[in-house]
Amino acid sequence: MIDLYRPFIDRLSNCRRVLITTHVRPDGDALGSSAAMSLALRTKKIDSHVLLLSRMPDKYAFIFRDNKIQSCNLEGGCPEISFSDFDLLLVVDTGTWSQLPGLKDRLNGFAGPRLVMDHHLTQEDWADAKLVDSTAAAAGEIAAELLRRWNIPFDPPIATALFLALASDTGWFQFSNTRPRTMRLAADLMEAGINTDYIYRLLYQNERIQRLELQTRAQQSLELLKDNRMAVMTLRQNDFTQSGADMTDTENLINIPLQVQSVEVAILIVEPLDSGPIRVSLRSKNSVDVAKFAEQFGGGGHARAAGLKLPGTVDEVRRKLIQAMLSSMSH
Repeated sequence: MIDLYRPFIDRLSNCRRVLITTHVRPDGDALGSSAAMSLALRTKKIDSHVLLLSRMPDKYAFIFRDNKIQSCNLEGGCPEISFSDFDLLLVVDTGTWSQLPGLKDRLNGFAGPRLVMDHHLTQEDWADAKLVDSTAAAAGEIAAELLRRWNIPFDPPIATALFLALASDTGWFQFSNTRPRTMRLAADLMEAGINTDYIYRLLYQNERIQRLELQTRAQQSLELLKDNRMAVMTLRQNDFTQSGADMTDTENLINIPLQVQSVEVAILIVEPLDSGPIRVSLRSKNSVDVAKFAEQFGGGGHARAAGLKLPGTVDEVRRKLIQAMLSSMSH
């Protein structure tokens, strides 16, 4: 059996400085996995810097702040880093350029290897080495296995970062991607001395008032179609300006309609605050593979959680997606 971890360990071991990045609008898995890798490299006396492609949600900032992890936001220009200063690029929790806006052009002169660590089905073939396991509940699960094979112990900071990754992508171990190995890893991380109450409060009892206002607006837009089996929510620019919310406040709103017993598929359509494409999040419970659905529009993800972007107006995109999903659910 081919050992996919060894090429990663060998390449990382030969580095002096690693640039770590992850997908735009990073979630807890992206940030927890990035932080865990940065802390792991620190134990090996390897310097690292985390490059974020958009603003980090406030509730996840603790994992960087508490551990003094170096990071910057590409939207702010990142004047303190130069790609030529790094030996290697490590991309966590995505393997597609569409999730890394603004990065491809900046890498034109980068001579070092490019590594991808991810658990999504949708991938592009541009990395020098890939560590992809679509059965993993989170990228953090893959990172944990890498650290084990690299003989890096789970001290409390690393364990906290990995637990953040796991808990975020499994909905605190409620989603269907939670497997026995996920729970075994969670137990190992708890035994390492993490404070789960602290993590829970930061993730689930730490929201801004503006986000609650945006959530209310999303629920008010809810439309149930196809005998209440499809749920569609729409957020427009004025929903953000009037509530004071921003794009980071849309995280997990897509899961709200899944509380309805009859709903099988949920669609969240978001008009960006700039002139960019319309953002679409997809979730499903049972029969609909939303990753396969998203791929026909250039998106991707997991069978039960996926996303895509489309040009056009909110109403145009909404009509197109509803029609396509109705057709998909009729087959």
